[in-house]
Amino acid sequence: MKINDLLLAVLVAFIWGVNFSVIKLGLLSLDPFILSGMRFLLCALPLVFFVKKPKVHIKWLISYGLLFGVGLWGMVSLGIYFGMSAGMASLVLQMSAFLTVILGAILLDETIDITKKIAFAISLFGLLLIISVTDGSVTILGSVLVLIAAVSLSFTNIIIKKAGTKNLFSFMVWASLFSPIPLFVLAFLTNGGIVFTNFFENLSNMAIFSIMFQVYPTTLLGYWIWNTLLHKYPVSSVAPLSLLIPIFGIAGSYFIFDEKIGLIKIVAAGLIILALVINTFGKRISLKKYKGV
Repeated sequence: MKINDLLLAVLVAFIWGVNFSVIKLGLLSLDPFILSGMRFLLCALPLVFFVKKPKVHIKWLISYGLLFGVGLWGMVSLGIYFGMSAGMASLVLQMSAFLTVILGAILLDETIDITKKIAFAISLFGLLLIISVTDGSVTILGSVLVLIAAVSLSFTNIIIKKAGTKNLFSFMVWASLFSPIPLFVLAFLTNGGIVFTNFFENLSNMAIFSIMFQVYPTTLLGYWIWNTLLHKYPVSSVAPLSLLIPIFGIAGSYFIFDEKIGLIKIVAAGLIILALVINTFGKRISLKKYKGV
């Protein structure tokens, strides 16, 4: 991979990691569903009038918009709102890598080799350690909500495969059309009409920054760069760089919110990142040993 492209990939991982802390900044004044709803409203508008609709069945756009907007980022925002620290949320969300493997086996008839089973077992141990943290940065409800987000992220990966689209920027813009209304409805059902009548009163400069950061660097620019790199280079060259996301996520939470990083968190993070490494490289390493390379 060329050095410029490598730096771009690292930049995206940095943006995606820090984004968890930026979400928390927005939650200081906005309802979590309103915050997520505004993110996807601006992802879709006004670009949907200028970007050609991707050649995929409408069901894929609707399902992706609901799962990505509501199931993934709506639940991440809600999890952080209910006490999950930004750093721990970025780490727990990585469980989606292993859940995607399981869903791939169920829905796509993909095989699960022994290295992926080992990786999954290690990641579960890391997750149990996270849940055992008692410094106030992890809550059971927050953990459950972020795990729901991880499941949703796994399903979005399957949808992308099923849809078979190559123009993922267009796909993202059009799918975002189906995220805001369900999120706004959830905001109304959970907190009533006050979240709308007080919206501009609660729209602080920090909240505006949070929304803009989530829309442009994180969603539109980040996914466009990442998917461009995936088309340009082998997946094996690009995907491992996503291991940096929880590292940047924890670092961002430490520097922005002064989150305490104790021994349990370090061990838990190490286990989950180790599991991700085994999940990504394990089969390749075992094949090399088998061939005597």
